[in-house]
Amino acid sequence: MAAVSGPDLVIEGCAVVTVDAAGTEYRDGWVSVRGNVIEAVGSGRAPAFGPETRRIDGRGCLLTPGLVNTHHHLYQWITRGVAADNTLFEWLTTLYPVWARIDEKSVRIAATGALVSLARSGCTTTSDHHYVFPRGGGDLLGAEIGAAAAVGLRFHPARGSMDLGRSQGGLPPDEVVESIDDILAASVAAVEQWHDPSFDAMVRIALAPCSPFSVTADLLRESAALARAHGVRLHTHLAETVDELDFCRENFGCAPAEYMERLGWLGEDVWFAHGVHLDDPAIAAMARTGTGVAHCPTSNGRLGAGIAPTAALVAAGVPVGLGVDGAASNESSSMIEEPRNALLYARAVGGPRAMTVRTALELATLGGARVLGRAAEIGSIEPGKLADLALWRLDTPAHAGIEDPVVALVLGAAPPLALTLVNGREVVRDGVVTTVDEAGVGLEVAAAQAALRLGS
Repeated sequence: MAAVSGPDLVIEGCAVVTVDAAGTEYRDGWVSVRGNVIEAVGSGRAPAFGPETRRIDGRGCLLTPGLVNTHHHLYQWITRGVAADNTLFEWLTTLYPVWARIDEKSVRIAATGALVSLARSGCTTTSDHHYVFPRGGGDLLGAEIGAAAAVGLRFHPARGSMDLGRSQGGLPPDEVVESIDDILAASVAAVEQWHDPSFDAMVRIALAPCSPFSVTADLLRESAALARAHGVRLHTHLAETVDELDFCRENFGCAPAEYMERLGWLGEDVWFAHGVHLDDPAIAAMARTGTGVAHCPTSNGRLGAGIAPTAALVAAGVPVGLGVDGAASNESSSMIEEPRNALLYARAVGGPRAMTVRTALELATLGGARVLGRAAEIGSIEPGKLADLALWRLDTPAHAGIEDPVVALVLGAAPPLALTLVNGREVVRDGVVTTVDEAGVGLEVAAAQAALRLGS
């Protein structure tokens, strides 16, 4: 009988937080990877595999599942720092005319810059909600997907849309909205070209009309029917600000979540971004239907939108993940900052027991995987799951003396990454993204932002 070869890779000598159902943790553990799958997890010394196995010394480090970003707007990477002191509606009306000038090239550059930032902050899977499609702008969704492939992140782009322009009572200017027919045709094309339902898919498509104040009820209904006919998920912004509450009550006679329920937009295949202003009946309805929430604490704080009822959502059983949101409302777009801010905001309004550090880490990993419908594949370190892993250095002066490695990760300074794997492939080593030229990306981003600002 032929000898069985060892795994391709073993990470050893590190603390391991698996985020599995039992909450398994090892102060001194190891994980082996074969191909793109986690083969084994254990404590103590790793087995003596043969020379074909690459061994990574994880001493002084903490190994976690890769972080999962459930809401972003990658194109906004080239419009950071604008309208820094405005409300959401003021911020949107300032930026819509700028975004009306984006094109395929600028979106590719913006997406690459944003994805590099995510990778450097431990993110291995990200969604993106792209809803601005200027006429003649080219293949913007394809540009993002190409950028994600280059950087190496697992990608869930949501084909967004807006059909309710200012002339019809919506918020966006008419030049950035599309017709329902064009939106539905483009949605079908995106699913047929890009969506991969397989176990280890690197790209999955969702459909994502933008928000109650920028789309019609007809678009919401038809998008839901289309998504369900093609087996893809649904996403939109909801209950982010008091302005949105007022808009929904004035135009629809109800709160945002009730409006969406009327249109068939609650279910296990749906996740909402923000959910800041959800009342008890809305939380109960979302828990009953399995509707998820992408909690974006940093962006919500940046725009003064409020603090989402995260503890109540989690207690009710609503699937909750974390998101950085668009770079124009979260200039750092650092995924590792989100669990800390989620915890701090929850405790600020709910007291010291509102959220634990381990719950915060779970929201950033397995919680995000649940929201994106991938809890069987990613989000925890378990044999048979995909090898999306982040190895954090906690032997730095900033972390020395913090006994609990999860506390050091969540509440301490953002630690450097020793290694990040996505689908078993190295994407970050010693804090540097290895798949693209970071310096070159930075130069392209600066040039693209200058050109957009000048309108050229």
